[in-house]
Amino acid sequence: MLENFIPDIYQKSIYDIDYKKLKKQGIKCLLFDLDNTLVPVNVDVPTTKVKELFALLEKDFKVIILSNSGHQRLIPFKEGLNVDVSASSKKPFKKKYLKIMDIYKFKYHEIAAIGDQLLTDINGANRVGITSILINPIGDYEKFCTKINRFFEGFIYRKLKKKGILQKGEYYE
Repeated sequence: MLENFIPDIYQKSIYDIDYKKLKKQGIKCLLFDLDNTLVPVNVDVPTTKVKELFALLEKDFKVIILSNSGHQRLIPFKEGLNVDVSASSKKPFKKKYLKIMDIYKFKYHEIAAIGDQLLTDINGANRVGITSILINPIGDYEKFCTKINRFFEGFIYRKLKKKGILQKGEYYE
């Protein structure tokens, strides 16, 4: 059961990920979580730094925002970053991941999902068999449901640390 919560890659932020290495490994599509992965929850538009990163990534990858947030929240990011979005994705359930694979004709080994939560982002990616990349949350503010997830994540982090598998701040590729 714990294996679903173990990321394939763990980095400090989206800016620390080795995207060239991912490309060499055959990754063609990047699924980014939005809240506390790309921007803090209370930021309503993409930052200049995110825009610059996405402009570079779009040369080598299909970039999609896969979020549990609603469509209205994602519109400024869809327009500002010129990317496709999947709103109300209900991560960690498989349905939206599989739908993206079907629509864009990607195989599981050609996709990487990037997010800040073990229970939603990493668990969802691992359940489908795609590359899972954990980053640290970038904001302090979190919605109520995320606070509940973080509470349960604490137990998972402690178990993984005890087994010597995953410890916050010890990054790996």
